[in-house]
Amino acid sequence: MPLSRHEPALALGSRVDRGPSRYEFHTADGCCSPDGFRPATLALLGACWDERIGRLLVPAANYGVVGCVLAGVADAVAMTETSARAAACCERNVAANGVDATVSTCAQPADRDEEFDTVAYAPKPYTPIAVGKQRVANALATLAPGGTLFVAGTTDTGLGRYEDCLADLAGRVETVHDGDARVVTATRPGTVDPPAFVEPREFSATVDGVALSLVSMPGTFSAGHLDHGTRLLLETATVEDGERVLDLCCGYGPVGAYAGSAADCDLWLTDDDAVATACAERTLAASGVDGTVVTADAVSGVADRRFDHILSNPPTHAGDGVLSALFSGMASVVASAGRATVVHHRSLDLSRHFGRFSSVERLATGDEHVVVRLEK
Repeated sequence: MPLSRHEPALALGSRVDRGPSRYEFHTADGCCSPDGFRPATLALLGACWDERIGRLLVPAANYGVVGCVLAGVADAVAMTETSARAAACCERNVAANGVDATVSTCAQPADRDEEFDTVAYAPKPYTPIAVGKQRVANALATLAPGGTLFVAGTTDTGLGRYEDCLADLAGRVETVHDGDARVVTATRPGTVDPPAFVEPREFSATVDGVALSLVSMPGTFSAGHLDHGTRLLLETATVEDGERVLDLCCGYGPVGAYAGSAADCDLWLTDDDAVATACAERTLAASGVDGTVVTADAVSGVADRRFDHILSNPPTHAGDGVLSALFSGMASVVASAGRATVVHHRSLDLSRHFGRFSSVERLATGDEHVVVRLEK
């Protein structure tokens, strides 16, 4: 699935002898700050230029600026992302700039069974504080004893809270860069036992007599309750036995859990976010539902399959590029006699994305949402 990219690419000159003299970065809707470099990103680079980097980990790497540039001075670079879409941008930028780095999609840096000398982390501005603190703690634990963690941010992105977290875990915290964004560092002590700042939350919901056991995490959409839009979608859609069903943008899996509970279907779920898909797998297990969960951008993880029924509550806030990929992807994987049932806010006009479908029908209208059926 091609990304809807922002062109021309963002450019950055190098201040190190190794590597390219100029770096170019392709971005996409759905990435953080696709139209310009974040101050925290540039601050991380400023703080790390002259350091002995060794083996570098960049969690929440976004589209790969820090990892690509510091590859010129590091012995090895690993970048991680929870977003498959952002990870794809990282991979493209690694190749385009001719640098040596690995990219992986995972829920937490601790999911990598490796040890690093340096971690460089710039929490995204919308990251819940508890989630960011968990990443800080887990990143510290991935360091070799004596390794250095750099954390960059601003007051309004919670840097003070992360600084306090580091002080509790590592003792001494030092400010090494101060400007539009500030960078603090801490050294890993001999032992680190990361506390649990975020934990899975289990709760239940009943839709049309179907009892669901749901598992979410802070930072996932509607983490503590079944949202009104998803409920309206489930109350409206009909899933038949024997159908091939796709829960697209599955989040922690309530739609898939309902579909698999209501019908004997061949169930697939996919989402861009690795945290969401990890929760979706737990939701299916808790609800006693069999299904396959895939972490991928739009439909790229199921592009070789066809579905009789696609159910989706898409992330309409993510930008036109993301929505375009989602709806064109729906049209490419729905079976010739199949359908897609989609819920969205009433105030939004998504008709420009429905062009590849021959039939569009409004099935239900709620207080804030509408449900539409799309057919090829």
